[in-house]
Amino acid sequence: MTAPGVRTGEDVEDLDVEEALALVKEANGHTTDTGHGGDSGAPAAGHAPFDGLSGGHGTPAAGSPHAGDAHHRATPWPQARETAARAARSARAADRRPPVTVPLETALGLVLAEPLTALTDLPSFDASAMDGWAVAGPGPWAVRDGGALAGHERPEPLTDGEAVRIATGARIPQDTTAVLRSEHGRTDAKGRLHPTREMSHGQDIRPRGQECRGGDQLLPVGTLVTPAVLGLAAAAGYDTLTAIPRPRVDVFVLGDELLAEGLPRDGRIRDALGPMLPPWLRALGAEVTTVRRIGDDARALHKALTGSEADLIVTTGGTAAGPVDHVQPTLRRIGAELLVDGVKVRPGHPMLLARTKERQHLVGLPGNPLAAVSGLLTLAEPLLRTLAARPAPEPYTMPLQGAVQGHPYDTRLVPVVLRGDHAVPLRYNGPAMLRGVAAADALAVVPPGGARAGQEAELIDLPWAAAGIGVCFT
Repeated sequence: MTAPGVRTGEDVEDLDVEEALALVKEANGHTTDTGHGGDSGAPAAGHAPFDGLSGGHGTPAAGSPHAGDAHHRATPWPQARETAARAARSARAADRRPPVTVPLETALGLVLAEPLTALTDLPSFDASAMDGWAVAGPGPWAVRDGGALAGHERPEPLTDGEAVRIATGARIPQDTTAVLRSEHGRTDAKGRLHPTREMSHGQDIRPRGQECRGGDQLLPVGTLVTPAVLGLAAAAGYDTLTAIPRPRVDVFVLGDELLAEGLPRDGRIRDALGPMLPPWLRALGAEVTTVRRIGDDARALHKALTGSEADLIVTTGGTAAGPVDHVQPTLRRIGAELLVDGVKVRPGHPMLLARTKERQHLVGLPGNPLAAVSGLLTLAEPLLRTLAARPAPEPYTMPLQGAVQGHPYDTRLVPVVLRGDHAVPLRYNGPAMLRGVAAADALAVVPPGGARAGQEAELIDLPWAAAGIGVCFT
């Protein structure tokens, strides 16, 4: 019999060594220091947090099982997300960037800064809802030569007993009583038109102002501009929209071991985050202004951070306390305020959030690809969403198909596919793996200790799998 919380066989291979060790020791009733390798990112012995800066996560009480363990001073996952959103609210209040007026073709994904008010009646004239005949009075009708087409001037008025061919969207001739659909009419040998079923007055006519009158508010401030909103705005006569500007993001990719092209070789690996992060950030509503590879160069990192004018800086790797992990020392050097220093989530523990200027923040992502995804959705997503004034997605849950082993004291984010009314956990969910999330529809939020089969789990949709605006990557 396997002790609760212990993975067996190949499942253990999906955890890094430090996590697997923690699971085993926790199951046997022992606590463990999480160390500093793999995905932990805990500060090394003697590595003090930012002096005089707020980490926002407290210290375990003396005598507690994890007292003195830096990992257990990390921020709980839900609190970390709220801290990021709160930081963005403060930045928005301080910044007050003016709304922007943009053409419809570039407004997708923005949030309305002014109500969308109808500039005209919709429709702006009485129009046919169907292909058929415009008829006047009771039938049968004499069919007049010619017809009424969409986009043309209104045809001559009809007289009782008269009909004329009409296309969908065409202007209704004056004195029309109804539109007879093509499939509901027949002509006799003398060319007279007869209905094949009962008709009612005004049938299949879209009267002027049926949808709205000029001056009506169609959508309020704060509405996300979706493709349907663009269509409504165009129909209502708009060429531009006034919206909240996109947050500007600079991405700095760290690590001398990263290759920009070709096969991994000579102990070096391909950079997965450089290609992945910009479109993902755009899907979260950001304008990516810079993507720069810096390597493990402290001086270059300092120059990049101090020279950035973006609303958010995203760094990849270098957030732990190794010999070439320059993010935290550089943040100390520039006097940044550390808001989150490590999050109780796997993968992705050594992520961080700092305020670098009054109107600027930095999200430090771990270097492992899936851990970076975790950091992106934990810290960058709520911050960008709040800066862009996007509505928060409605939380939802689904039962898990199969049990999911948990970390003893951290939340786990596990890639899942949605099948019917269940979420199916995927393998290949280790910190350095993208195979699972590349096939996923969402990430399941697994609480400390794990989840049993059938248990409801909160889900975080991935942009390309979510309905609506999330599919916009440009």
